[in-house]
Amino acid sequence: MISSNVSSILSNQTYMNNNAGNVANVNTDRYVPQNTVIREADNKGSTEAVTTRATDNGSEKSQTNLVKEITDQITIENVSAANVQAIRIQDNMLGSLLDLKA
Repeated sequence: MISSNVSSILSNQTYMNNNAGNVANVNTDRYVPQNTVIREADNKGSTEAVTTRATDNGSEKSQTNLVKEITDQITIENVSAANVQAIRIQDNMLGSLLDLKA
């Protein structure tokens, strides 16, 4: 179980890195942002971040949509916090089981 939470955290870290790059380039002329999607990986129970370049609309200005990027950051933060909490709970449960066995 813990491995699926770690996989999700790592996927969301990639998502946040791409998101931060998009925000950092909001004032860069002709910047085409990256789109990231989290999906289930081939191994069941794990996830992966798939990154693609957004479609270039030919704008002279940055094509970064700050509304999308900021709301994505909130979602990424909440998903990561939930995964960390799940790892903590699993760790506490395993510790309790070991204490009972000892």
